[in-house]
Amino acid sequence: MKGTQLIGNNESAQGEDIFKAVNPLDGETLEPAFHEASPAEIDAAFELAGGAAKFMAESTGKDRSRLLNAIADCLEEDGEVIKERVGLETGYPQARLDGELGRTVMQLRVFGTVAEDGNWVAARIDTALPDREPLPKPDLRRMLVAVGPVVIFGASNFPLAISVAGGDPASALAAGCPVVTKGHPSHPGASELVARAVLHGVKKAGFPEGTFSMLQGSGNDTGRLLVEHPAARAVAFTGSLRGGRALFDIAAARPNPIPVYAEMGSVNPQFVLPGKINADPAAFADGLFASVTMGNGQFCTCPSLVFVTEGDGVQAMIEHYMELVAESAGAPLLNAGIAAAFESGIGRWQGVQGVELLASGSLEAAEIGAAPVMARISLEDFKDNKELLMEEIFGPSVLLVVCPDEESYVAAAGLFEGQLGSSIHGNEEELAEAGALLSALSGFSGRVCVNSFPTGIEVCDSVHHGGPYPATTDAQHTSIGTAGIARWGRPVSYQNIPQGLLPEALQDVNPLGLLRLVNGEWTRDSAG
Repeated sequence: MKGTQLIGNNESAQGEDIFKAVNPLDGETLEPAFHEASPAEIDAAFELAGGAAKFMAESTGKDRSRLLNAIADCLEEDGEVIKERVGLETGYPQARLDGELGRTVMQLRVFGTVAEDGNWVAARIDTALPDREPLPKPDLRRMLVAVGPVVIFGASNFPLAISVAGGDPASALAAGCPVVTKGHPSHPGASELVARAVLHGVKKAGFPEGTFSMLQGSGNDTGRLLVEHPAARAVAFTGSLRGGRALFDIAAARPNPIPVYAEMGSVNPQFVLPGKINADPAAFADGLFASVTMGNGQFCTCPSLVFVTEGDGVQAMIEHYMELVAESAGAPLLNAGIAAAFESGIGRWQGVQGVELLASGSLEAAEIGAAPVMARISLEDFKDNKELLMEEIFGPSVLLVVCPDEESYVAAAGLFEGQLGSSIHGNEEELAEAGALLSALSGFSGRVCVNSFPTGIEVCDSVHHGGPYPATTDAQHTSIGTAGIARWGRPVSYQNIPQGLLPEALQDVNPLGLLRLVNGEWTRDSAG
């Protein structure tokens, strides 16, 4: 690690402002110092990206698969050094470090398969009908093409899997887009080490150096300049509502606005039917506690609002949860800003009429961290203060909303704006009658779970990690799973183009073997 910007194959340290990472376990700063990217360095990164854009867009899916697998190989080769630095910058335990590196490598290889398969371009063909009356029908063919250089912001809570070589860059490279990424200031060392591995993979695969660059910055100016840069064609961001909305507004104010795919978190409400919780209150408390405290509550899918009805089962669940809180020593939070926001959020709860603090653990495990918290409020008091209580508290907290009966759940669900996830918990008989509640949750959620918590997202073809605003800025797209590649393509329709000039994906003979919509029917056959 040198604390420099990595602009293609070049290292640069022009910025005068510097910052350092902090170990949340002991609060000590870590070497080396990292330089804030200068405007000239940002320009240089985009100049290289622009130069690589044509090569990237015209590369084959097989070529891009080779690139992504080369990057995955290099990450595995450097894995132990990377994990050691991530541990210092985050306080994550070894199992988390192993799991996240494995997921990162897996995502790269998965998107390599997606690139080589090629079906993500969504090819559609309507052949000409020159004799049609009263007007001839032209030959029209449509597909997605790479948008060009994209900006990707690393996330604080996933320094590997949603960061410099995470799902966003992997999907963008798979689509043929050069990537200019910004490392997160909470883990700049990990960002640099990962970026060096990515650049090694780019070189091994024979791709131009503008394929990938990584810039550092701890202030807002670097992010603003990246989004404002005229060469940028799209942006991906995972973080807070305030940060994502700021980038969205910057992009919208450009002379040529560009899309910002911002995933901004949510409170992920859980609706628990009484039969489920009465059957085994302790088991439900165990599952809830594990989900709330996963990553010490620093997952955007952690549930922080749980709707229950009054009863002996709920009381038994609360008592067991309180025991789990008492046994916990807390865990590190990623930075001092998150820790301060967590403390402020719990204070906000305590200032709300009707909120009863049930359990609050003592922090013993880290200098910068948090211990689990549980509170309770009635549904009526929740309704009166829903704007305050629906604000995400990033950390291990859960608020129980006690409802008069399960019939009130549908109306309670109607209070919510967009969320990444939500759940219904119930026994077989209860679920058979839960159609109205399922419909209500589907109206505001990107993913609805039954008898499971939203944490632990499966990276696959059918997952959707998104949701209506304010969970994201674009509910149509996902930031996790293979469907995320569609963010980096724009549709182009080709009319009456000679076969020799058409992209291979749209040629009659279908040399790539794609599944295409030809004259209204899905087929891999020739369109001729």
